[in-house]
Amino acid sequence: MTRMTDPSLGRLAVELLSWDRLHCHETRAETMPKPDPFVAEHDELTRRYFLGLGAAGAAALGFLPQLGSAAELPAELRQAVEQLEPYFTPPDDFRDVSRGKPLPHSLPEDKKTAVGLTRETWKLQVVSDPENPAKIKSPLSGEKALDFAGLMELAEKHAVRFAKVMTCLNIGCPLGMGIWEGVPLREVVWRTQPTENLRRVFYWGYHNDDPKQLFQSSLPIGRVLEDPYGLPPVILCYKLNGQWLDGERGGPVRVVVPEHYGFKSIKWLTHVVLTNLAHANDTYIDGNNDVDSPLKTFAATLSLPREVKAGGPVPVTGYAQVGISGLSKVQAWIAPANEDWPADDKHFAKAPWRDAAMLPPPKRWGGNLPEERIPSGTLGFDPKTGEPPTWPMRLSKVHWAALLPGLSAGEYTFRCRTVDENGIAQPMPRPFRKGGHSAIEEVHVVAK
Repeated sequence: MTRMTDPSLGRLAVELLSWDRLHCHETRAETMPKPDPFVAEHDELTRRYFLGLGAAGAAALGFLPQLGSAAELPAELRQAVEQLEPYFTPPDDFRDVSRGKPLPHSLPEDKKTAVGLTRETWKLQVVSDPENPAKIKSPLSGEKALDFAGLMELAEKHAVRFAKVMTCLNIGCPLGMGIWEGVPLREVVWRTQPTENLRRVFYWGYHNDDPKQLFQSSLPIGRVLEDPYGLPPVILCYKLNGQWLDGERGGPVRVVVPEHYGFKSIKWLTHVVLTNLAHANDTYIDGNNDVDSPLKTFAATLSLPREVKAGGPVPVTGYAQVGISGLSKVQAWIAPANEDWPADDKHFAKAPWRDAAMLPPPKRWGGNLPEERIPSGTLGFDPKTGEPPTWPMRLSKVHWAALLPGLSAGEYTFRCRTVDENGIAQPMPRPFRKGGHSAIEEVHVVAK
């Protein structure tokens, strides 16, 4: 996809507000909390900015009328943009949906030490499934279990880094966006010297020595040993944004599966089991979840005034999650709230959608990255420039913006959607909720 070159949009994209700090919208307007003062300030500053873009800026946004001569970015907006959260989420700002009573990362330090939740005491057992055994020559168990020092020895030769948005299967907003670093799981699997009857891998982490709290996920062995379609490898992750993985983020070591939702990226990893089992045995199967559904592409708003002045243009900013099918465009549509819509078009495929603008890569990536730079060798980034050669990056996020036309007094419903690289519009091709969030967001707007 061609990178946008409009300089004004580039300035706005320096550090556009991250979704992690804002409210994540539900699909019905009545469930939305009122925006806090920070969000209200962002709305107002963004409004002034878009009004100052002039004809060229309005044309670039694809939405709207000639607003007069172009203007430089207002100083007050520039100052506000510098204070907004960056593209990558600081590790401490990730949302936490961890399981466990008590949460493993909240245990006293002496207990963490005793159960291997520190880098000094962590060990990983890699064994054959006793019920459906895979044939391996050298299980990593007991004194041969992999410790953190051994993992770091593998990292000297095999470490990889990649950008990934971490999302829960049943939540409509991401938990955070980061650069994850680790050793491909296959490097450890090969250490066990498997020979036959190996069809899947399942794995779990520490959950309070309580069998009822055990939470595990699984993958086909083919995905562990090989990276299809240009995907990064499944990793034993020990760093996030260049920093050691802390307990709340799943440290000292967790699994990270690039193309999947968070339940596949088990925290506080302690066991990997090589099995001849032919099917998934994830704990997340409970609750009718689709445990094989990869990340979907969808859009949502970040800032949109709930009350606007009639006749005045309305600025909107948002984000899109770039799923396994990529992203070609973000579109928006606002209509009278009482407008009837044909029952046979429940996904609004025939609506008059208009293209919004996807913002270019930021000048500063943030996320508390060391020296504010993308770590050397990060997959998906040019090693010389430190920039992504394609944008938006798959399995990540991108910000978008639009300027809506002046509205007559009344009530309206705003909707946004994505169109993936196959030309398929959200919520298709996989509209089912238990296979990942993809519902078209609806925001209620009143013009007075």
